[in-house]
Amino acid sequence: MLKSKKNKLSNLFFGIFIVLLIIPQTRQPIQVFLQKGLAMFSPSVEAKADQKQLESYQWKLTDLNGVPYDFKSAEGKVVLINFWATWCPPCIAEMPSLVGLHNDYKGKIEFLFVSNEDKDVVEGFLKKRDFKIKVYQPISSVPEILSTSTIPRTLLISKAGKIVIDKTGASNWNSDTVRETIEVLLQE
Repeated sequence: MLKSKKNKLSNLFFGIFIVLLIIPQTRQPIQVFLQKGLAMFSPSVEAKADQKQLESYQWKLTDLNGVPYDFKSAEGKVVLINFWATWCPPCIAEMPSLVGLHNDYKGKIEFLFVSNEDKDVVEGFLKKRDFKIKVYQPISSVPEILSTSTIPRTLLISKAGKIVIDKTGASNWNSDTVRETIEVLLQE
């Protein structure tokens, strides 16, 4: 009898959870909450032998104010590129850690937050969360080694153009591992 009540209660909670996932207004907050659990982990640093080489810096972008950015200017610098969108729960979950890293390393490394979304949508997202980052939109093809069909995708690139971290999915970018890796890359 007690087991039957537990099963009924369990089924009721499961049913409510499924209904909440179906409703658009509650689905995204639940997904972001679940992704934040995954975003507690730091991304892995690629073994030196597995690091891919960025061969081309031929990529043109523009910031949300229409100011052009030539990726060629990032050559010889440590670069962090984050492909993201405002509607993407894993992107939303990891964004606070990226913003924290950006706040501490802006001016030391090049940050490229890249989104294909409408300017007004991105600006509204940033304003609502009080994120002070510059977001870019591509105006030419992304170099093939950087291109992605899945977001978020974040890459940390050395001054020599080696892709040191290549992470798809939510992660903790404001971790000791990432910070230590950046410090080493800045010394190279």
